[in-house]
Amino acid sequence: MESAAFPSTVALPTIGRAPGVSPWAQRLALLLESTGEGIFGIDTRGCCVFINRAGAEMLGHAAPDVIGRDMHALTHHTRPDGQPYPHEACPIFAAFREGTPCRIDRELFWRADGTSFPVEYSSHPIVEGGAVLGAVVTFVDITARRAADEALRRANEVLEQRVEERTAALSTALEQLRRLSTHLESVREHERTRIAREIHDELGSLLVALKMDLGWLAKRLGDRPELLAKGRAMSRLIDTAVGNVGRIITDLRPSILDHQGLWAALEWHAQEFARTTELDCRLRFDVDETLPEPPQATAIAVFRIFQEMLSNVARHARARRVTVDVVARDGVWIVRVDDDGVGASAAAIDDARSWGVLGMRERARQVGGTLRVQTAPGQGTCVELRVEAPAGATP
Repeated sequence: MESAAFPSTVALPTIGRAPGVSPWAQRLALLLESTGEGIFGIDTRGCCVFINRAGAEMLGHAAPDVIGRDMHALTHHTRPDGQPYPHEACPIFAAFREGTPCRIDRELFWRADGTSFPVEYSSHPIVEGGAVLGAVVTFVDITARRAADEALRRANEVLEQRVEERTAALSTALEQLRRLSTHLESVREHERTRIAREIHDELGSLLVALKMDLGWLAKRLGDRPELLAKGRAMSRLIDTAVGNVGRIITDLRPSILDHQGLWAALEWHAQEFARTTELDCRLRFDVDETLPEPPQATAIAVFRIFQEMLSNVARHARARRVTVDVVARDGVWIVRVDDDGVGASAAAIDDARSWGVLGMRERARQVGGTLRVQTAPGQGTCVELRVEAPAGATP
C-alpha cells in the first residue's frame, strides 16, 4: 500500500534499506530512525530488511552492510555460555514463524569486532493482509544496567554479611547475658541458702536461748507478779520473732524442697497460698512416683516460677477461684495455674517491663522448659510451665 505521506521516492541516507522493500518497512524505518534504541526488521528468512542508525552503531556495522544478511548468524549466533545458538531455538524467529512475540533480557548480541554486550530485546511479528511478512526487533544495550545490578548485588551481599556479623555478635552477647543471668540466679540461690542457714543457726539459736533464759527467770519471779507479767510478754515477743524468722527462712529457701523434693514443696506452697489468700483453690496433683526427682537446679527454677505464678494471682488477678495442676507423667513435668481474674492484654504480657513474666520465661529457658501465658481482659489467666524430664534419669 502506498501512502501520500511517505512516497517511495523518499531518500533514507542514514538507514540501510533493501532494494524493493515493501512500503511498511519504509514507513517504519522513518518513524523509528530518531529513537535511541536499536531496531531492525527481518523477513521470513531472518534476513535484515532495515536497521536504524542506533542499532547499526550498537552492532558495530555500517547500516548498508547489514541489509540482506542473516541477523541471527550476524549478531545472535552464540549463547552467553559460549555454546552455539541454533536458529530454531532463537525466540526472534518464533515471532514470525509462530506469530509469538517475546521479550528477553538474559542473552547477548555480538558486534562486528567479535565482542558481545548484554541485551534486552523484544520481537513482534509484522502482519499485513493476514500474512506474516517478518518481524521487528527492538534491542537495548543493558551493560550499564547489568553493572548497576551487579553493584547492587554486591552491596546486598556486603549488607547481608554485615547483618549476619551483627546478628552473630548480638546472639553471642545475648548468650553471654543469659549465661550471666543463669550464673547470677545460681549465686542468688546459694546466697539465699547460706543466709537461711545462718539465720537458722545463729538467730534461731539466740532466740531459743532467750526463751530458755526467760523460762529460768519465770521460775524465780513467783513473788513478783509485775516482773512475771513482763517476762511473759517478752516470751510472746520471742515466739513472734521465732515465727517471723521461720517465715523468712522459708521464703529464702524452703527446707521442704531439700528434704522432701519438688512435688511436696509445690503442694505445701499451694496449700499455704490457699490458707493465706482464702481463695477457692482447687489443687490437682498427678505425679508418677516412678519418675525421677528433678535435678536441684531444675527443682529450684520450677519452684520459683510456681511462687511467681501464685504471687501474680494474689497481687494482680483479683480472682475468686484458682486451679493448680501439677502433672509429672510420661517424661514431662507440667505446672499450671489457672484463675478467673481480670486477665490482661497480650501487649501487657509481652511488654518489656513485665518483669515477672520475663523472669519466669528466662528461668524456664534456663532449664530447657517453656512458659505459655494465655489471657485476655476479663477472661482470667492461665500460666503453664512445661519441662521435659531428662533422658536416662533414674528414680
